[in-house]
Amino acid sequence: SDSNGVFKYGMEGDPDLQFLLQGGDLLKVRSSSWKKTRYYRLMEDCETMWYESKKTFKTNQKFLLDDISAVRIGRQSEGLKKYTEEHVECRCFSIMFKSCRKNLDLVASSEEEAKQWTNSLQKMISNLSNLNSQQKTEHWILSCLNKADKNRDDKLNISELKNFLHLINIEMDDDYTEMLFKKCDTSKSGYLAGEEIEHFYDLLTHREEIDVIYGEYAKTTGFMSPQNLVDFLIKEQREKATLADAHNIIQKNEPDENAKEKKLLSKDGFLMYMHHPDALVLNPDHREVYQDMSQPLNHYFISSSHNTYLMEDQLRGPSSTEAYVKALLKGCRCVELDCWDGSDDEPEIYHGYTLTSKILFKDVIKAIKEYAFKVSDYPVILSLENNCSVKQQEVMAQHMSSILGSALITSPLGDGMPINFPSPEELKGKFLIKGKRLNKLEASFAPEGEEDDDTDMTEEEDDEDEHEEEQRKKKKLKLAKELSDMVVYCRSVPFHSFEDARENQSFYEISSFKEGKAMKLAEESANSYIRHNVDKLSRVYPAGSRAGSSNYNPVPLWNAGCQIVALNFQTTCTNMDVNQGRFLVNGKSGYILKPAFMRDIDTEFDPITLTRGDWLKPKTLHVMVISAQQLPKVNQKESSIVDPLVKVAVYGVAADNAEKETSYVENNGFNPEWNETFQFDVYVPELALVRFTVEDYDSVSDNEFIGQYTLPFNSLKMGYRQVPLLNRNGDVLPSAGLFVHIMVLDAE
Repeated sequence: SDSNGVFKYGMEGDPDLQFLLQGGDLLKVRSSSWKKTRYYRLMEDCETMWYESKKTFKTNQKFLLDDISAVRIGRQSEGLKKYTEEHVECRCFSIMFKSCRKNLDLVASSEEEAKQWTNSLQKMISNLSNLNSQQKTEHWILSCLNKADKNRDDKLNISELKNFLHLINIEMDDDYTEMLFKKCDTSKSGYLAGEEIEHFYDLLTHREEIDVIYGEYAKTTGFMSPQNLVDFLIKEQREKATLADAHNIIQKNEPDENAKEKKLLSKDGFLMYMHHPDALVLNPDHREVYQDMSQPLNHYFISSSHNTYLMEDQLRGPSSTEAYVKALLKGCRCVELDCWDGSDDEPEIYHGYTLTSKILFKDVIKAIKEYAFKVSDYPVILSLENNCSVKQQEVMAQHMSSILGSALITSPLGDGMPINFPSPEELKGKFLIKGKRLNKLEASFAPEGEEDDDTDMTEEEDDEDEHEEEQRKKKKLKLAKELSDMVVYCRSVPFHSFEDARENQSFYEISSFKEGKAMKLAEESANSYIRHNVDKLSRVYPAGSRAGSSNYNPVPLWNAGCQIVALNFQTTCTNMDVNQGRFLVNGKSGYILKPAFMRDIDTEFDPITLTRGDWLKPKTLHVMVISAQQLPKVNQKESSIVDPLVKVAVYGVAADNAEKETSYVENNGFNPEWNETFQFDVYVPELALVRFTVEDYDSVSDNEFIGQYTLPFNSLKMGYRQVPLLNRNGDVLPSAGLFVHIMVLDAE
């Protein structure tokens, strides 16, 4: 059973796989003084990398291929740039992880070997990700079987079987296990082998609820014909389905060649289809860019990060270019750069007056340039928090100009003074600078000699700068003309009142609001805030008191039309999940078009009082939480099995906020069933999000988080749907899922 993984991935005899299984020595680099040789190899399951030190033979070091987000050749990571010499460039590579695990920086003994490692790892990773979720389920079971078979004889005795059940997170009483064991042990040998193990697996993966649904519609010699499938899709799933669609589904999902030939869908094929990305709870049409991207930039909610340079907390955490890479790869479109004078005339980025570490401004701009458009083509806003001397501001301008080149917007699009923002479509692949400007944009269009007579000072900030103490000392900040001229569509100005803004603020002038002030305005003058945001941009940032980088709830601020609601991307929490749920759709472009009633200057919409208007489209949401599959253990303690419960919550305007929860199922993370129904009234569906959370019930302390999925209300599909589950970090839990039934009706 050692080669289990090899057969599983259909990679017998593959040279890259053989190379990884054999493994070899690599130099692991942690600092200029910590560089040690480690022996790395892939384990037989073809999923786990294992390494040990030659001296101590410590072998507890492992990581999963599935946890790797990228393998980068060369001295690309911060660690390798800092701690290795340029001449080893071609021998270096680094492994980046999805989880919070630090990069692994490695040096091979030759360029050839470095290439072999990176190519082989990349090949295995892409093979892993190509497994569809049904295969994933299967390989999950098989790798557990492999672990449970202690004596490696390809047979499981009763104690190995109990071990296996424990590994797959299922607690059965001994009588039940023995009963199943006897049922499968047809050869009466006292152990299970070959087909008996498969039979045991079938009994385990049996899904009662799927059987019932399948049975209702499988009216053709015990199978589903294309017509049966169309009936199911139209009646239960509320899809506009044709016979051609049904043929296509059978072609794609039926594993049994005989059934496929007869154009029939077996129960296994049906289960596979239910797990297909097109059949999940998220409307597949919304996975791509489906909204109008030609509206002015300020008509969109924009995925935004605060103190982007931090990996952890605000006071002591490390600053890192990797933090920018991570945020951009999560779809973030507005990043923040806190700039201070550094040595050798090189400006630095860090959290001023704290113990956070420092990084070079130019390195950050390079990292942003490299990763800005990997996930989304739409524009990235660089929000400058500028504390530099005029001299180093000139250096900042030079770096941005030379590194970003023609991708940097340095003058308005089109001829003459603009009267509105360009659209995300027109700004594809471009960078915008948000920062101070010496004079109004109009001045650069004035005839010679009539220029605005602004001095080279900026006005005193009130809320704009986040280091208020210091601000009082410096009051006036000198501004370099080169940097000032780069600010076109996002000139930072202080906010005094909505009335003042109507009279004096141009469309390209943006105010920043501390969360407390913004929340107050969103509660007390929501309609004025919405109208303000119809022709201007607003940025909101977390209170300075959130030293641990916690986050506030972005929903009330979106409801007030604020576009740039900046969160600490480095922190995992419900509010960050909600943010990622809002930006899950529209191709994960980081731009979501605001509803029409928030783009009209005369709008009467108020999310608090909810007066009548075309935003009121009352719906009733019925959710039946049916079951879950393969929930991971939260506690790694040997004895613990989860007691799962499910919470369903709606986030939106005040009247729509609600949360319901199921009872908990005792000791079953493998296939718990609830069959509990909830009903929600949703008045403004266009602003609502739905969140499913699975927790491990604890009678003594807070429940423990297992997984969640958040999506916009209008992106829900109806009928029987699988809901993927994401871990705290926002990555998909490979085999886990929730099974629900959704119905959305027009409320009377």
